[in-house]
Amino acid sequence: MAKILTLTLNPALDLTVRLARLEPGAVNRSEAMLTHAAGKGVNVAQVLADLGHDVSVGGFLGEANPQAFDALISRRGFGDAFVRVPGETRSNIKIAEQDGRVTDINAPGPLVSEEAQHALLDKVAMIGAQFDAVVVAGSLPRGVSPQWFQGLLQQLKGLGLKVALDTSGEALRTGLQAGPWLVKPNTEELAEALDYATDAISQLHQQGVEHVVVSDGAAGVTWYRPGTALHATPPKVTVASTVGAGDSLLAGMLHGLLSDEAAEQTLRRATAIAAMAVTQIGFGISDDAQLAHLESGVDVRTLTEQ
Repeated sequence: MAKILTLTLNPALDLTVRLARLEPGAVNRSEAMLTHAAGKGVNVAQVLADLGHDVSVGGFLGEANPQAFDALISRRGFGDAFVRVPGETRSNIKIAEQDGRVTDINAPGPLVSEEAQHALLDKVAMIGAQFDAVVVAGSLPRGVSPQWFQGLLQQLKGLGLKVALDTSGEALRTGLQAGPWLVKPNTEELAEALDYATDAISQLHQQGVEHVVVSDGAAGVTWYRPGTALHATPPKVTVASTVGAGDSLLAGMLHGLLSDEAAEQTLRRATAIAAMAVTQIGFGISDDAQLAHLESGVDVRTLTEQ
């Protein structure tokens, strides 16, 4: 299996509140409340570990409240490449209703100094060559500019790593200019980053992006490679929470690509892993038999050439 580094520059403690229905302005009583060490790269790492890969996690982590992350790293056997910074890792509140709707309240995260940014670049330079691929996922914390972020991606590419990017907004717009190996936006994120260009996919291929994986919720996933495209429609499932579905999809795509699996099987399994993610609160592959059942319900078809 592959050796993979995930970088989460703005991780979070996810506090997920389950309730029947959110009534704004009223007293709401929860059915359950769960706390997870999270952030997009951390979520991807957990699924990759379940798929058998050797995973290290890094980014910026608040010194004041590292306990949940330290426990996850220890329990999962992850390599620890986090740079500790003053302050607290942010807490994000996820309100998950019975019909699958999720309301997010995301905090901004700590202020990351230039010194900490240099420290992460130094750490990446020291350990990067050990890995087959790197996932850079999530939002930028305060103090980190899109230009610095682009430089990080270019450094990772310079180390010979396959770079998988999953972010949004200005970070995505700037990050695409570095020509990562794989990007996984949703339809809205891609349209915003490329100003709703009609030739967005070919534009990305010209910039050096080999794999463009575009998610569109229940409508499915489209995977564009130069000259070809596949679309997968997921099976219908009961939704508990959509949090982590895109991260699970990305992990599944990396698994198939780095294992040299057939394209159809790669997309089928990745779509099934994402479908499994929405049936649960938390991250990872909890039931191999359920995953196999979901895989059998994924429809994969070839689209017209791009």
